[in-house]
Amino acid sequence: MSKERAVRAARWIFLIAGILGLIEIVPLYFMEGLIDRMQPPAITHPGFYYGFVGVALAWQVAFLIIARDPLRYLPLMPALFLEKLLYPIAIFALYAQGRAPAQNLGTAIVDLVWFALFVIVWANLRNVAREGT
Repeated sequence: MSKERAVRAARWIFLIAGILGLIEIVPLYFMEGLIDRMQPPAITHPGFYYGFVGVALAWQVAFLIIARDPLRYLPLMPALFLEKLLYPIAIFALYAQGRAPAQNLGTAIVDLVWFALFVIVWANLRNVAREGT
């Protein structure tokens, strides 16, 4: 893959990931009551809930920053793998224990798709960076 194509693909993937992530995460700031009603029991530790939402939101902003210059942020990308891998691992483990509803598996699978895309982007960019040196 040419450098231009690899960088362009990376830009689009991180831009889309960031925008979709913002669309998914920002509403969570206003949904605590709805989540309490739809997935009882109620959230008993709001600090953990809002802390999670804040960290997730920060990563979406990071995706947007990376989209501007993916080659520059190549060393950061393995951290993105964790961001997209740890949630599915937790959900699958909780589901196996009967502690998470099946509806959560869908969001975990979506994160695994993003994980795969991020790994592909990273591998392509790493190859491009090696060829350029």
